[in-house]
Amino acid sequence: MEVLQCGPLTTVQDLGRFSYAALGVGRSGAADARAAALANRLVGNDEGAACLELTFGGATLLFRQPMRLAVTGAPCPLTSDGRGEAMNSPFTVAAGARLSVGAPQAGLRTYVAVRGGVDVPAVLGSRSTDVLAGLGPPVLSPGTVLPIGTARVGPPPAVEVAPVSAPESGDLVVRVLPGPRDDWFTEDALRTLTGSRYEVTADSNRVGLRLAGPALDRAREGELPSEGMVAGSVQVPPSGQPVLFLADHPITGGYPVIAVLRSADLPVIAQARPGQGIRFRLDQRVSAAW
Repeated sequence: MEVLQCGPLTTVQDLGRFSYAALGVGRSGAADARAAALANRLVGNDEGAACLELTFGGATLLFRQPMRLAVTGAPCPLTSDGRGEAMNSPFTVAAGARLSVGAPQAGLRTYVAVRGGVDVPAVLGSRSTDVLAGLGPPVLSPGTVLPIGTARVGPPPAVEVAPVSAPESGDLVVRVLPGPRDDWFTEDALRTLTGSRYEVTADSNRVGLRLAGPALDRAREGELPSEGMVAGSVQVPPSGQPVLFLADHPITGGYPVIAVLRSADLPVIAQARPGQGIRFRLDQRVSAAW
């Protein structure tokens, strides 16, 4: 498979690196792991096989042999040598075919899985590109040729179109749990976070979403010693404008974390695009007591 065009950002991603945080290596992996796993299932791969993650589409791929494909995530116009193809549905391309992926109508990240998986060399057990740490294969560029592996686990399922919901184009509503450092903020700060609208800024990437909205005021001065961070952490720098960490987040940080996103909502936030609104809500397990 050859990359002819790769849009704003195209990387190889699987489900990430596990058990290396103590050595200073983050998990990385597909930002929308749910969509990546679905793409692999649709072509009969292991869910953790490597695939392509496209940020805002814009890719053209050339296949040198017949190939079974599936495209999931942010819905994009798909054409194979001029013939339209469907999202969330496995299809076959002939040797010499070109697949063109347009810009998404909603959402941000789209996943292209090929039967057998993308077989670039693994680094610390993963083929994922970590844009912050510089681990894994480089960001893809025109002319890159990618080998196809043997990550098949069975025949492709007899599915015409997978029943999945498209990413939302309006404000996203996601659930958070307070802490672990909510005591570093005023009593009203968490209420401000969960009662206001924040907007995704253009200064966002796979590391995290920088948000613009009401500032979150601290009750304590000074800085914390660096401590562990997880995907979904809502970290607040001195500006008071929250940063929501995504797949390639740093594994430690010194700014306090006021809340952490529910892991089930990470795929939702991975599809947030600049200019889109985000509204945080306390998880039901704590909202009644708050």
